[in-house]
This record gives sequence, structure tokens and C-alpha cells, in this order.
Amino acid sequence: MVAAMDLDLSQDEKALRARARSFARDIARPRAAAIDRDEQYPWDVVKALGQAGFLGMTMPQALGGQARSFLDAVLVIEEMAKVCTVTARIVVETNMGAISTVMAYGSEAQKQLAAPLVVEGDKPAICITEPDAGSDASAIATRADKRGNTYIVNGKKHWITGAGVSQLHLIFARVFDERGEELGIGGFLAVRDKTKGLRVGKREQTMGLRGMPEGEIILENMEVPATMTLLPPSGFRHGFADLMNAYNSQRVGAGTVAMGVAAGALDLALEWAKKREQFGRPLGEFQGLQWMLADMATQLTAARLMLYQAARSHGDNGSFPDPMLAAQAKIFASETAIKIVNDALQIFGARGYSRELPLERMARDVRMFTIGGGTAQVLRTLVASKMLGWKLPQTRDGYAPKPPMRDAAE
Repeated sequence: MVAAMDLDLSQDEKALRARARSFARDIARPRAAAIDRDEQYPWDVVKALGQAGFLGMTMPQALGGQARSFLDAVLVIEEMAKVCTVTARIVVETNMGAISTVMAYGSEAQKQLAAPLVVEGDKPAICITEPDAGSDASAIATRADKRGNTYIVNGKKHWITGAGVSQLHLIFARVFDERGEELGIGGFLAVRDKTKGLRVGKREQTMGLRGMPEGEIILENMEVPATMTLLPPSGFRHGFADLMNAYNSQRVGAGTVAMGVAAGALDLALEWAKKREQFGRPLGEFQGLQWMLADMATQLTAARLMLYQAARSHGDNGSFPDPMLAAQAKIFASETAIKIVNDALQIFGARGYSRELPLERMARDVRMFTIGGGTAQVLRTLVASKMLGWKLPQTRDGYAPKPPMRDAAE
């Protein structure tokens, strides 16, 4: 096994990582192939994760969590992803994304609703993506109309992670007052089995991550009490950007899953290079393969460094990791992971292409992470926007006006 750098981890963090590694070895790994083959959500693994204290780690202790950091969650996610991508995704979704948004912006009643669900094993779902609103999240058409103390929500979401297994849903919609005037975009909390008008549509037939359902959420006159409106301090008009901050933690989580898959693939390739012999000597004695392994390890270390830095940045940026660091880490980790997994499969030759080994599953699973939670292309625009200090819209209206050129001497 390739040793992970400690990077100044505390003794508590090292102990947490060791516990996660044992869980991954003893519980997650034996179930991984069946989860993929049967395309069934692993409720037994979820129960074990809860018993081990890996669900809701980042929530406050008063709400049943452990008040752990995003870095703590990253350490656990990586160990799970080495052997089972679906298990790693469950840890992401129960510590980052929707639940961290509720903890940051939610009322006390909303936190009291969400926290017990997560501790008991629910994977909250973020419902933004629509048939005509993918990378352009601001183009959502789902509509929430105020009627007294209730909002009536209509629309269709798709590619919703956890559709059909998630109870808690954070639903993004355009908000209209009782006069029909649009106020902006807001978030609404709904519990599937308790909210009238929320139903699950078709499930997507995915290439990988088959044990984690992706599907439609259909909202037909869904009734949400006004008290379940998740409203950041900046309000409806400017609150969309605040709500989207959830993706900063989600992106760190997604990048960590990709990095963890790559780490698991490298472990397998290294072990194989030591014991597999061709031409009368181990594969590891061939310089071409030595250089492949060295590059894989170097790229993996760089990805891990970026993800740790992004995870640790949340203290400098309020409740969520720094958006630029999160975007850069996800871009690099997700793209690097695809290459590392493919190279690991190559080292195994035909055996790597067989479904009897986990590498073909890893190759299918890891391909998702340059797409979900912000494509690599959109995230590059985000990074460039931060670098230039400009707002770079993608609409036909064009880019922000270019500032006047200054004399080089200035």
C-alpha cells in the first residue's frame, strides 16, 4: 500500500483515519462488488456507518454530531473510496453539501428536523439540476408561489443523487410573492414521506456508481410551510450565491472520492507490479512501468495536498471551503484520478479489464467526478473569474466589459 502523507495531522486525525481504514477493509470492501452488480443502495453499510460514528460528523454536538472539520470528513472519505465509491459518497452526502447548508443557514427548527434524519442514516439530497438547467444552475424553472404561510412548488428535477432513498430534500426554486412578483431563488426543505406533492420519477441507468441512485424528483403542487424556507442572511434576491456555497464543500468531497479511488487503484497496481512476473522477472523491474508508478504516486500526492488545503480553508471563508481552492482541487483530483485508474488497469493488462477485479468498476465510477458537482470546464471558468476579478457570465449577452488598458509603467 502506498502510504498517505500525514501533512501535519493531529493524533486524533490519524486515529480517525485508522478507524476509517479498518471499516473500509472489514465492512465496505466485501460489499462493494455486490452493491455495483445489484444496483441497490447499501442500507446495511449505512447502518454500520452510523454505528461507527461516520454520519453527521461535521454537525454540532448538540444536534447529535461530533463538530468535526471538513478535513476529518475528507480523511474518512478517502479511506472508503479506496474500496467502495458508493460508501464514500454516502459519507460525503451526510457531512457536506445539503446538510452543511442547513447547519450554516437553517433555523433552529430546520436543524432539529435535519440532524436526526442524518444521524439515523438519511442521505440528504440537493435538488438543483433540471432538464434545461445543468451547469447553468441559475436557469432553473421550478417555481415556488407564496400562499399565506405556505409555498406551492411546481417543477421537475433530474439527476438528483439519492432520488428514491433520500428523505430530506433541499429544493431550489424561483420564489414569487402573492402578487406574482419574482423575489429571487430560494431553498426549501421537504421530507419525502411527509411532504404532499413530492414524488420520485424515473431512475437513470448510470455507467458507474450504480448503488447510488440518480433520478427525477417531481414536484406537483408541493406544499411547503414558509418555516421550511432556507433563507441566507442576504435574502432571496442575493441568497442564491450563498446557497450555492454548499457546493464548495460538496466539491471537496467529490474530489476526495475521486482521489480515494485513485489511491485504491494505485495500491492494487503496486502490489501487482511486485508479484506478477513476465520474461522471468517482476513487472516492477521494467523501467517503463516504474515511471508509470512514480507518476501515479506524484499526481496522487499533489491531488491530496490540494484537497487537504481546500478542506482546511473553511475557517478562512466562514462555513464553507474557499471556492477557488475547492474548484481547483476538484478539477485536478478528478482529472488526475481518471488517468491514475486507467494506468493501474493498464498495468494489470487483460486482468484489469475483467469484472473479477475492482479496476473496471473503479474506471466506471471515477468518470463521474469531472461532471457532477460542477464540470471541469465550468470550474475552470470559476477559477479564471476569481483570478481576473471579473464576473464571467456564459450567456449570449457576453462577458463583463473589459477594463481599460493601463500603461505598462503603472
